[in-house]
Amino acid sequence: MCGIVGYVGPRQATPLLLEGLKRLEYRGYDSAGLAVVVDGALVVQKAAGKMAVLEAQLGRVAFSATVGLAHTRWATHGAPTSRNAHPHTDCGGVVAVVHNGIIENSGALRTMLEERGHRFASETDTEVIPHLIEQFYQGSLEDAVAAALRELEGAYGIAVISAREPDTIVAARRGSPLLIGLGEGENFVASDPSAVLAHTRSVVYLGEGEMAVVRPSGHQLRDQHAAPLTKEISQIDWDLSTIERGGYAHFMLKEICEQPESLRNTLRGRLLEEEGTARLGGLNLAPEELARVERIVITACGTSWHAALVGEYMLEEMARLPVEVEYASEFRYRNPMVDERTLVIVISQSGETADTLAALREAKRRGARTLGIVNQVGSTIAREVDGGIYLHAGPEIGVASTKAFTSQIAALALFTLMLGRLRALSILQGREIVRALRRLPEQLEAVLTKRDEVEALAERYVRATNVLYLGRGYNFPVALEGALKLKEISYIHAEGYPAAEMKHGPIALIDELMPVIFVAPRDGVHAKIMSNIEEVRARGGRVIAVVTEGDGAITPLVDHAIAIPETMDMLTPILTSVPLQLLAYFVAVRRGCNVDQPRNLAKSVTVE
Repeated sequence: MCGIVGYVGPRQATPLLLEGLKRLEYRGYDSAGLAVVVDGALVVQKAAGKMAVLEAQLGRVAFSATVGLAHTRWATHGAPTSRNAHPHTDCGGVVAVVHNGIIENSGALRTMLEERGHRFASETDTEVIPHLIEQFYQGSLEDAVAAALRELEGAYGIAVISAREPDTIVAARRGSPLLIGLGEGENFVASDPSAVLAHTRSVVYLGEGEMAVVRPSGHQLRDQHAAPLTKEISQIDWDLSTIERGGYAHFMLKEICEQPESLRNTLRGRLLEEEGTARLGGLNLAPEELARVERIVITACGTSWHAALVGEYMLEEMARLPVEVEYASEFRYRNPMVDERTLVIVISQSGETADTLAALREAKRRGARTLGIVNQVGSTIAREVDGGIYLHAGPEIGVASTKAFTSQIAALALFTLMLGRLRALSILQGREIVRALRRLPEQLEAVLTKRDEVEALAERYVRATNVLYLGRGYNFPVALEGALKLKEISYIHAEGYPAAEMKHGPIALIDELMPVIFVAPRDGVHAKIMSNIEEVRARGGRVIAVVTEGDGAITPLVDHAIAIPETMDMLTPILTSVPLQLLAYFVAVRRGCNVDQPRNLAKSVTVE
């Protein structure tokens, strides 16, 4: 969600901070701000809206600073105004704080601080932090921050500077990601490695409850008990070109088109055709431990939840284990029934999704074995699960997830294949799945050749106000995902339904003005979905369908058909989802929407 960048060193801080913020714009934000120390005093500039507004406000004096913080805010407490933008300062204008997360006891702290004479200038929960630091300051910024943190309840990733200590940044995290970027005679603080990648690949990820004091000469870490701490330095394994558009109009289109390669990366080195199984070295589960699993719970949010539904169908069919899919936001609050015989799989592109992380911790507390399916190496979920599967899909910048979704399904297919072979799946069936998985990247390339066809189709439906997406079996989750993509980037109301459920309410909406999109490959429920198409046609609905190449039965029944190559039923969602991603993209572009940064949305949702 919100983005943090900090710099301390010999160079001019302001250009570096602005550059870092621009790298974080993809996360979604509605205001931005910057604080630097100039000639022993804080200079703060904040603005509602996009980065260009902040840049226009900055005065030349700020460019002489060599230490500073910057922030992009996604509004929680208080409207997206310049007054509520970060950084926030204390009464004396000496301390500046940027913060990601939510301070749950901010109301009580604010009341207490106001009674002690502190004056507040914003509606935010964050502003209590600099006032607490001011309250506790006795000559050491590090000690004052540590004392303030002991008063906070909730989640935070914070960075603090003070005009009194102009060579120091103090950073801390609980629940919201933060890292230190290590340079030569200079150092950075950031919430995301993309903010510092232009200057260093060496980073230290702060863990839960940890604090860092960062100066040009180095950094010192301490744990939640104030004990000194030494941590391993991680190397970022992707380069700057992967987080740039590379000639594409938008990151979303680039990432849609990257899916053949991102899928190859997810599958690379993991398929064993001779044995008819998959190799997943990071699970940290021996075959005999997997054999003892009696039940699987998959928990996730948003697009990852839709991938989880596909995984449920796969695992129950191929591994013959009962599987439940839970919204992570509900899981921890409903006294879930998990124990040591339950395997809990958590799915998150960023590895930082707050609700999914909370669900993971609840599952571990109850004794369940946990696995993570994440894309971000070094993320909190990746560090806290017992084992897992990295997607290796590469950075996903667009807020609307595309390549991570198809890679998540592929990762679930790999796990299904491995677990199925340990249980009910024959070697011949396993080999068939391996061969089908190997063909998928090339088949995705064939789907992407339909780009112009989908773009022309989008032109016809750009003025739609409601769209219904219908699918059955493995492609019911694809209908949900297709509807989500359209609504989140084009702001058109769309709903996904199981096609048979249409008769239990949504059929009342269908008329000649309402497009109905069927996800209808030639699979085990093909005949059933043909009947559903006939029901829509009988009521004058306009039908678009994603079909299998050469399907002469469905094509005559629909107004527009987009064909995909044939594959196994369980793998069709990887192919059927791509035309729907393209359709949402082209509709949104024609409606003039900000495709990469949809309104009110954030890439990584790090608050509950």
